Amino acid sequence: MLQEAAFKEKKAEQKAISGAELLLESLEKENVEVIFGYPGGAVLPIYDKLYDSKIMHVLPRHEQGGIHAAEGYARITGKPGVVIATSGPGATNIVTGLADALMDSLPLVVFTGQVATGVIGTDAFQEADILGITTPITKYNYQVRNIEDIPRIVKEAFYIASSGRPGPVLIDVPKDMAAMAAVPPEEQEIELPGYQPNLQPNFLQIRKLTEVVSRAKRPVILAGAGVLHAGASDELMRYAEQQQLPVVHTLLGLGGFPADHRLSLGMAGMHGCYTANMALYECDLLINIGARFDDRLTGNLRHFAPKATVAHIDIDPAEIGKNIPTQIPVVADAKQALEQMVGQEGKQPEHKEWLDTLDSWKQKHPFHYETGSGLKPQKVIEMLYEKTNGEAIVVTDVGQHQMWAAQYYPFKNPDRWVTSGGLGTMGFGLPASIGAQLADQGACVLAILGDGGFQMSTQELAVIAEMELPVKIVILNNRALGMVRQWQEIFYESRFSHSKFSMQPSFVKLAEAYGIKGYEITSPEEADVILNQVLHDREPVLLDFRVEPDENVYPMIAPGKGINEMVGVKQ
Repeated sequence: MLQEAAFKEKKAEQKAISGAELLLESLEKENVEVIFGYPGGAVLPIYDKLYDSKIMHVLPRHEQGGIHAAEGYARITGKPGVVIATSGPGATNIVTGLADALMDSLPLVVFTGQVATGVIGTDAFQEADILGITTPITKYNYQVRNIEDIPRIVKEAFYIASSGRPGPVLIDVPKDMAAMAAVPPEEQEIELPGYQPNLQPNFLQIRKLTEVVSRAKRPVILAGAGVLHAGASDELMRYAEQQQLPVVHTLLGLGGFPADHRLSLGMAGMHGCYTANMALYECDLLINIGARFDDRLTGNLRHFAPKATVAHIDIDPAEIGKNIPTQIPVVADAKQALEQMVGQEGKQPEHKEWLDTLDSWKQKHPFHYETGSGLKPQKVIEMLYEKTNGEAIVVTDVGQHQMWAAQYYPFKNPDRWVTSGGLGTMGFGLPASIGAQLADQGACVLAILGDGGFQMSTQELAVIAEMELPVKIVILNNRALGMVRQWQEIFYESRFSHSKFSMQPSFVKLAEAYGIKGYEITSPEEADVILNQVLHDREPVLLDFRVEPDENVYPMIAPGKGINEMVGVKQ
């Protein structure tokens, strides 16, 4: 009784503060460094308190740009990107980013404004049921109905977003909850009995995997983004070298294992290399570490790893067995699983003949393109790699340029690759490069974009100029929606229905309108000179590369075909 009385007395002495202040105090406790947000009526109480906050605020020119910037920040730092949007259209404008982050396992904590609690459900001005809209595309979502719950909700949101399989969490804040005052509650420990991510692998499953590895004649590791999210690149290297296991990457897993390592086979999938795809087809043991087995990787499931025993290590049990039958399931954090695998005593597999075959394929069937007149997009990527020594952060939009970047910019280090994989979101690249540059301010950030995707988010040039971010904006300009045009050429008898641009603005003049230097480049010779001038300057620049418009991305696996049925392979 005495303790209870003392607690009540202490609480009575505390000063009541607004819900907005509680929210910002909670963000400071989570060590939030930057917020990407766009103000509006329902979040004005929060923005009024942000006026005095020490947290950096970045004002995008569209809410979707803000959430993509937060994704870029999250991908490079591994920390949750934080977003604020107002109610109604502000909230609905961030829906695409939430779906993108969920598909690609990126941690976000997103705050949306909401109309006051008394008018929720009345179709009030700028009201949207954002909880109902976002339930399928968030890891979890909340609506604040009690001011004193704000610290607990924020603490839980950051934990949920960044633990287990990362993902976006949304917190809907009615305007009156942000404006009203309450005495700060006592800090609580997180207690979520229904959410207990399993990090430690089952020892018996690890032992079983070790025994299968020792007997394998044609083993291969498939390394997905889960390796990067777990910070397990070093452990993957140790295990692959210990057992002499070749490593194939997914699109989002690039950088998890050095591309220049002798055991690296490259990227697999629809536009993957011959060696990687054939390794997956011919292997007798496939060890998937943190990949989803999505359709762009597997092709026709009947032809995917048909001769293999499949082991799948993933922190998300829902992914194991979802698409590919799995004989050895391991639900665990990739880093902890690999640590145990390295520590196991087991016979190294006898598979020199397999490694020799893979080396032969690498020599005979590399990525290739026809050289000739004009400026080839693949050549531009190769030049960017050479002139940055392969150490830049590469951010892409979605389309042909994305695949060329994945093919011709070999990643030596983890967390240097930012792209939209699962959702394939055009307009992602430019704003994501803002978040990536803020995440690593000393890095050279290349925003490699197509002319179509760039025009979906050109307004974010204002943020780059305003903040003097030294992003290098590289546009592979083929005057078309390149991947759409490629599919129409190959599968629709070259009936180019609305995929070519008959009119484009001058991207150079557009950049100059924002106070950013711009260059139009039409030849390899021009590219060499200008790249030498601008790549290492600490200021933004836009480079409009006028590349060959009819160039296609190869190799390619047609829809419905197996991973071994590639076209466009160098013979």
